[in-house]
Amino acid sequence: MGHRRFEHRVHYGWVIVLTGAMALFSCLGLARFAFGMILPSMGKALQLGYDQMGYIGTANFVGYLLSVALAPRFLRRPGARRTIAGALALIGACLILIGRSTTFATVLGLYFLTGLGTGLVNVPMMVLAGQWVSRTLRGRAIGCMATGNGVGIIFSGFVVPAFNRGLGAEGWRTAWIVLGVLSLAISCVAALLLRDSPSEMGLEPLGAGPPVPPAGVGATPEPVDAVRIVVRLGVLYFLFGATYMIYGTFVVTSMVREYGLAEATAGRFWAWVGFFSLFSGPLFGALSDRIGRKWAIAAVFVVQTAAYALAGARLGVPALYGSVVLYGLAAWAIPTIMGAAVVDYLGPMRAAGAFSAITFFFAAGQTVGPAVAGWAAKASQSFSLSFVFAALLTTIGAVLAATLRPPHSADSAPARVPAA
Repeated sequence: MGHRRFEHRVHYGWVIVLTGAMALFSCLGLARFAFGMILPSMGKALQLGYDQMGYIGTANFVGYLLSVALAPRFLRRPGARRTIAGALALIGACLILIGRSTTFATVLGLYFLTGLGTGLVNVPMMVLAGQWVSRTLRGRAIGCMATGNGVGIIFSGFVVPAFNRGLGAEGWRTAWIVLGVLSLAISCVAALLLRDSPSEMGLEPLGAGPPVPPAGVGATPEPVDAVRIVVRLGVLYFLFGATYMIYGTFVVTSMVREYGLAEATAGRFWAWVGFFSLFSGPLFGALSDRIGRKWAIAAVFVVQTAAYALAGARLGVPALYGSVVLYGLAAWAIPTIMGAAVVDYLGPMRAAGAFSAITFFFAAGQTVGPAVAGWAAKASQSFSLSFVFAALLTTIGAVLAATLRPPHSADSAPARVPAA
């Protein structure tokens, strides 16, 4: 009886969104973005070169790339809930083992597996959120879910330097272990609270619309025009992936080694990225609900171009502050909008395959970005050229986004929005 009263007050879709935020806090905020914060100390302890740092980041994204190809199959069986919970457990175990590693090869292999787990959390979670929320609220809901990334950045920005101050040269090991334990705990929460579809609980999606089947079930081959829109979205996602991880992986190292900032100061910079990124998903998600996905994507790329240009221009610490703020404000906007866009364009039934396909482009971009940036930094002894190149790519992305056609999927019709 009490459960039914809860359902009438708060739609269970918001429980899915909150649990999704915790899952993204783990798989992206901790497992991926804490890497850039831990990298200076870990690199020094393991005597890693710039190129080896880049290869570790690339190994993570190769794992992510593989998981993207596998995600639709996992969504069909064993389903989103089991896939997400199991992948979070894999991430937790790998992070703990990285904290015990002593060689480049071991870290490389474990971070590859971490990337595999990250993709098997992120892709199913985005698709699952699209299943639980109607189009009129989809951007805002997925944006709220994306705040988990920002909380992870804030957490790592304060906690990692604290471990290094308190434990010295071995502090980075304790940091990885703590992040791993947190991920294992979140995997238990996901297993308890996630559900594969609203129909499983006899509910309609949050906002409006009829019940839908579990993610990935009943997908049919896409027509030619659907393939074209998936490729267009994929190219945009590739540009995003190839640029935002150049900045995310190396900006802290650049602050420490090129700007001469103390690690604690760089950590505070990174924490500000996390703070401003809290507004990123909800802000641009709501904007995309209002002005359309394509114009919102173009706006994000414009903001990112400014962020990367400021970092590459080497204008001093004040410009670096501006870069951090802009990067944070746009950090999770593209994934948020893409999560909503694939359901808008292709409908809930085809969303799993479509999001997997565009995330394949995204992962490919992330695979290329850190490796190229690490190589360029080794050759020039600076990350400035890499940041400027990222700004050029996001400028191209803004132009391409403006040419997208509006969606015409069955799910894209305006709908009445009842009280949430």
